[in-house]
Amino acid sequence: MGSERPNVLLITTDQQRFDTCGPDAPSFMRTPHFDLLCREGIRFTRAYSDCPLCVPMRVSIMNGKHPWTHGMTGNGLSSQVMGREGTLPTLLRELGYQTAAIGKMHFGPQRVRHGFDEMIIPDDYYRQMTRSGNPLQPMRHGLGQNELYPTMATVPETMTLTSWIAEQCVDYIRDRRDPTSPFFLWCSFTKPHPPLDPPEPYYSMYRNCPIPEPAYGDWCEDDRCPEPVKRQREKWSADLIPPEIIREARAAYLGLITQIDYNMARIFSALQHHELLDDTLIIYTSDHGESLGDHHCDCKVWFFEGAAHIPFAMRLPKSWTNRQHGTVCPHPISLVDILPTLIRAAGGTPPDDAEGMDLVELVRGEGNPRGYLEARFDAVREQTFLGITDGRFKYSYFPEGASELLFDIEDDPHELKNLSRSPDHAAKLNELRSELIRRLELRKEEYVENGQLVRWELMGDSERDRRNSSWPGFHLEDYDTDVRH
Repeated sequence: MGSERPNVLLITTDQQRFDTCGPDAPSFMRTPHFDLLCREGIRFTRAYSDCPLCVPMRVSIMNGKHPWTHGMTGNGLSSQVMGREGTLPTLLRELGYQTAAIGKMHFGPQRVRHGFDEMIIPDDYYRQMTRSGNPLQPMRHGLGQNELYPTMATVPETMTLTSWIAEQCVDYIRDRRDPTSPFFLWCSFTKPHPPLDPPEPYYSMYRNCPIPEPAYGDWCEDDRCPEPVKRQREKWSADLIPPEIIREARAAYLGLITQIDYNMARIFSALQHHELLDDTLIIYTSDHGESLGDHHCDCKVWFFEGAAHIPFAMRLPKSWTNRQHGTVCPHPISLVDILPTLIRAAGGTPPDDAEGMDLVELVRGEGNPRGYLEARFDAVREQTFLGITDGRFKYSYFPEGASELLFDIEDDPHELKNLSRSPDHAAKLNELRSELIRRLELRKEEYVENGQLVRWELMGDSERDRRNSSWPGFHLEDYDTDVRH
């Protein structure tokens, strides 16, 4: 490792699944700049969002703790569980860094900085667009931010939020940073989170391509589907979206990702122009994935591959020795690993209560891989699940009805076959279940009674009532003023 503290660029997307960039993506997918990061860096093939929802994972990035530790397991106000002390930007500032956050932070209240020196958020974009007097305005198509329906952007590419975020990052690198100190810049794109509204040329880019069909497991039909999963898709009517619409939605979703990738190159160009690119540590990842119709689901939340498995690439500065560039790390990692990785890269020591690991040490063989990665969502009782993976097998438990799912994600990456009742996999099922119980008991959590996972009775709500529930699609324009999505 070099002696100089590197500049740090953290790039996050919102709601991007793992199989949309790099070798996991379809061959027609255009993400040349993510591919560049993989060639010059390390690609992590088992990166997971351990609470697949926006705010919990952004808090985990900021404090290096799992959601069940920091207490934010749903989309609420980040200030309820986090201040400015012990956060990633505060720790880096104490090490001499200038810090900036540009894009979707999803902090609450939306102007709370949690230790950043500077913060520019989507609300600034929407205010700027409204005050411009331009008759063209973004998101005037009527689609909300939880809808799996495609449309085209109502503004040209140069006026989109994606382009604006990239331009703000370029301006920061060019004009607003202190050239005498290293910087930490968190560039947080809002897409491909719905609405799925790419501008041209990205709207048409993949419409004639062989878009992969959604995956439908042998467990996802009504009589075998875990009740919480069935409930959510019925409340959102995701299971009623026609296949033709899902195909178009997937094409638009991929177009949004390529738009991000191309705009990311503008940031790299600014770094290169100012002779900073080689000395910058870059991480690219997402807060969680998107089901895109898999197993008749949309959105995120569940510990399924589409919803929880995320892209993750890290490029180390060119001056560092043993950079491990062009390599692949197969061990389970999570967003909690970002804080300790960056603090050690900056020459500091992570806080004692940080729960992640240093990914640089991991890829160099200097640290021990985690044997298991735990996951959960329990902010809403009717959607609660507990999960755990060893990197190959993945187990999910749903207390309501005591449903279990077990997948071999190496041989069955689309989770088509539930192995929880397979005699050949009984030992693996017991291993993962027992490890999950051990962890819950250690934390004295309510999900274990007498050494067994708790069982909740079915709620008994009807499909008719579920489809009559308040639907969360109708919220428009400003991301950060509404924490529900």
